[in-house]
Amino acid sequence: MAVTLTQARDAAAREDWAGAYALLHEADRHPTAPLGPGDLDALADSAWWSGRVEESVTARLRAHAAHVAAGDPRGAGATAWWLASEYRRLGRPAAAAGWLHRARHHLEGRPDCPEQCLLALADAEEAQQHHDPAAALAAARRMTRLAELCANPDLVALSRQSEASVLLAQGRRAEGLALLDDAMRAVTAGELSSLYTGRLFALALDQCMGAADLRRAVEWTEAAMAWCSVPRAQHVAPSPRATRVTPSPGATPRTPAPARAAPVADNPFRGACRVHHVEVLDLLGEWARAEEEAHLVLQEVLEDSLDAAAAASYAAGEVQRRQGRGLEAARSYARAHELGRVPQPGLALLRLAEGRADTALAGLRLALDCQSDPRHDLLGRARLLAALTEVTLAVGATGAAEQAVLELEGLAPAPEAPLLAAVAATARGALALARGEPAHPPLRRALVLWRELRVPYEAARARMLLAAADRAAGDEAAARLSLDAARTAFERLGAAPDARRAAALLAGAQHPPHPGATP
Repeated sequence: MAVTLTQARDAAAREDWAGAYALLHEADRHPTAPLGPGDLDALADSAWWSGRVEESVTARLRAHAAHVAAGDPRGAGATAWWLASEYRRLGRPAAAAGWLHRARHHLEGRPDCPEQCLLALADAEEAQQHHDPAAALAAARRMTRLAELCANPDLVALSRQSEASVLLAQGRRAEGLALLDDAMRAVTAGELSSLYTGRLFALALDQCMGAADLRRAVEWTEAAMAWCSVPRAQHVAPSPRATRVTPSPGATPRTPAPARAAPVADNPFRGACRVHHVEVLDLLGEWARAEEEAHLVLQEVLEDSLDAAAAASYAAGEVQRRQGRGLEAARSYARAHELGRVPQPGLALLRLAEGRADTALAGLRLALDCQSDPRHDLLGRARLLAALTEVTLAVGATGAAEQAVLELEGLAPAPEAPLLAAVAATARGALALARGEPAHPPLRRALVLWRELRVPYEAARARMLLAAADRAAGDEAAARLSLDAARTAFERLGAAPDARRAAALLAGAQHPPHPGATP
């Protein structure tokens, strides 16, 4: 048994979670003595990394009791914090709140220990939820001071990310992204443990997409998927300065840990990272790969990461809708809704294509009203407003469209957020067309931005609007050039409804089919 535990501890130190789980599980089934607090932490960690969420929670509950029995308040506090985190991901807020309260109780009176960083992180998150940016920023900066004092690279990087989140939510984009870059430098350099590497990849990609920063999203999704694809654990010798609160979700505080990430074969972060890869592939026009990877996400995510499954279902629906596969898209949106995601604006655009503009409008307005803090998801807000512009213009409500466009234009400064600027310029051009006003300036700007961002579908849609502006100005030759380029792009993407509409306009149709119409 002593040999087995020694081997298990060595495997956990190397972040060989499959090996550690097998050894610790066996030791726990046939004990000569009860597992100690640290071994139970490692059992919980290795169970989680192996995809056994329920077993992980059970082991962590035992670890907490063992830390309390051993008179180790720091170990008990850290384990209680991880239990709070896990229960929150499992959708059990009351249990999460109880364990966070327990963590505060254990760590009360120990102001400078690394575990206080976890409480400061919780304070920052709670303050953001209560729309108190000053308190959130103070908590994030308190976390940074503690992490630097403890010389803990994992927690320093996480604190940078936390502060970045607060600043981005306040609209302080340049400051927030600079801090996020600093945190991700440590991640991509392989300086952090596997847990914090995965956690920061997932959080940073959330923030990139929410902030509509496509360039960072492309770079970091590629890095994340490369990290997730490493086939086996790689041992890197521990650095003498590299100590952290936990090598994974709740291990014993003060345990020495490797300074560099050690990716594992069964990586619980793979689904959470892959869903952002799906979103990037979708924007870049690689729709077949995006849909294929969306289905992989549904196979990979754990029961405590169902938000990733919901996002993947929605992303698959977006590809299917734009390709004219309406029934499949409706099923994907329904699945996303079952998993907890509001399937907008995709569902509204599907309803518009079906001729149900009133239903589309109601769904979009409800989704916009339900966004408690739009600054946390600027891209999501922009997409809802762009769809609202399209639907209101379809029913002739140009006043409502104007309000949507004005909000779009105010989401972020154009030089700092070209993706948001492209969305806003496209909407402004569509509104100008509907009003008979000069539409060429915003539409040409939109086309330039979409092409620079390498987003082919939206670039083709901008060409369609430019063609309409050209025809309104009497330039039929320019209109045909734009329509032909748009049709080629739509055909390459497999966007059959849009391709049919472009072809109809080239043929001189006065009332071409709506781009979302099915054959």
